[in-house]
Amino acid sequence: MRKKFEPLTDSQWQVIAEFLPLQRKRRIDLRKVVDGIRWINETGSQWRNLPPCFPDWSAVYYYFRKWGHDGTLRELNTRLNSRQRIVVEKEATPSLVCVDSQSIKLAPFISEERGLDGNKKINGRKRQVLVDTLGLVWGVVVHAANGGDSIYGGVVILEVKQALKRTKRILVDKAYEGEFFEVSKKAIGVIPEVSSKPPTAKGFVPVKWRWVSERTFGWFNFFRRLSKDYEKTVESSESWILWANCQMILAKY
Repeated sequence: MRKKFEPLTDSQWQVIAEFLPLQRKRRIDLRKVVDGIRWINETGSQWRNLPPCFPDWSAVYYYFRKWGHDGTLRELNTRLNSRQRIVVEKEATPSLVCVDSQSIKLAPFISEERGLDGNKKINGRKRQVLVDTLGLVWGVVVHAANGGDSIYGGVVILEVKQALKRTKRILVDKAYEGEFFEVSKKAIGVIPEVSSKPPTAKGFVPVKWRWVSERTFGWFNFFRRLSKDYEKTVESSESWILWANCQMILAKY
């Protein structure tokens, strides 16, 4: 990833424009709106500090919220994922996916969906992500850190089941045993596989294919907005993660 923010290039805009609602003329340039969203995600700044080279922060925030609510962002994310898989000569949708969680601290004075992850001693939220073997994020659910992986992992499966029609394998760790297995079997007809490091191993041990989710969590570090959860609502938290995934794909063009 680059060290300095740069606006979308013409080739990057051509990739993303076909998936955005550009059918009618608008007073505001949506290309600059997207750049404003990208700038916030990469720099971690507050909305009101959006530089004057972008549209007014309230307009950029309006589209950020609108596209997150009406499904535009999730559709954009899914189609960019499929496009990227085809570019590297894979099928448009994955046959093998991994589901994993990341506990993250929550900014002070935010009480919605806050909890304590007793294992990692983190007071905040969890990010449940479903990724393919390229590390692309297909689904994400954010919830209080004391929520069970097995329960919320199932929510992720239900949200993206239409994109999992080719999926034959789902890799998880032992925390997902139970309800997640039942939801996965019922929703897409796949019984997940528990893939963990050997019980005698110490420290970090990469587990085949499941390490890609850890790599994806590492990629989040390139986006300062994701360094901690600053969002009042989990819907906004999920949107920033999907934007980060879209931005990582666009960086390849």
